[in-house]
Amino acid sequence: STPEQHAKLLDELYARLAAAPDEEAANPIAQAIEQLWQHSGSPTADLLLARASAAAEAQDRTLAMKLLNTVVELRPDFTAAWNRRAYLYYLDNDYKRALGDLRRVLALDPRHYKALEGLGNLLVHLGEKKAALEAY
Repeated sequence: STPEQHAKLLDELYARLAAAPDEEAANPIAQAIEQLWQHSGSPTADLLLARASAAAEAQDRTLAMKLLNTVVELRPDFTAAWNRRAYLYYLDNDYKRALGDLRRVLALDPRHYKALEGLGNLLVHLGEKKAALEAY
């Protein structure tokens, strides 16, 4: 699909999620959004993201970070890569970089609820309760 088609589908899914009457109706829509987030439009970037996820699960954060750095260089508009990298920075206690990557995700997609959740969690950890509440 084209970037325009991807954006249009994401807009439609966000609208359906906002209109969902309950959690049961919202869950499959959220899953569809999260699957869409995993597709950058580049098979190479998608493969590198999958390998970074596998490396992170295997506790090889160094390899995961190298792969994610490559992905964000290849596809600077790929929110999933920025969001995953933010999480790795958070795990490494590099809160400044985590915050920077989360802000990048939200600049690209202000409705990215996983990034908003991550931002809220990071701000709580930093003692910024008011800012965290705004993020949530």
